[in-house]
Amino acid sequence: MATTTFSGPVVSQNGFITGTASSPIVETTAGNVSESYVTTSATTGDTRLSYQRLAFTSTGSGETYRALTQVTGAGAATGGTVNGAHISLSINGSGTISGAGNALRATLGGTSTNPGGTIAAIQADSNFASGGTWTNASFIRFTNSGTGTVANLLNVPNAMVVAQVSADSTHTIRIISSTGVPYYLMATSVAP
Repeated sequence: MATTTFSGPVVSQNGFITGTASSPIVETTAGNVSESYVTTSATTGDTRLSYQRLAFTSTGSGETYRALTQVTGAGAATGGTVNGAHISLSINGSGTISGAGNALRATLGGTSTNPGGTIAAIQADSNFASGGTWTNASFIRFTNSGTGTVANLLNVPNAMVVAQVSADSTHTIRIISSTGVPYYLMATSVAP
């Protein structure tokens, strides 16, 4: 793979393109196509390796960052994983966190008091073709991938936890364990 080195700030009014959909860069060995390595010893303020900002001023749509991984060959991820994005926070050695530390933080907010639409901090989609069987798929999967284990599934504000004196279960939400055993969360349409 060829290496291009720049010194000083690099500015483009038209963005940067690496390959195209009809003429992509062809990579035949494993490796990072684009990479950045930085350390910071800043004691105050926020350091960001990449900062992207997009403002919509009309009726268009889109996103600040779009990642798409496509699998077109059989047997992908043999002995590994294939991900649309892999975002990690790693605390190593004598490292500690005195505030909040998140591998992924999704924030929904703004100053509009009536934004309209259907909005959420996270939307988990499925987009399969019809006619398949997706018993091995789920919207969210939880794993303890290392040798240590995380015991709590969720950490929610107290306002979301309301004691229910008595109500019969009217619905269930199906979950499946890592061993394939289905379990059902009891739910009711009766407000507490």
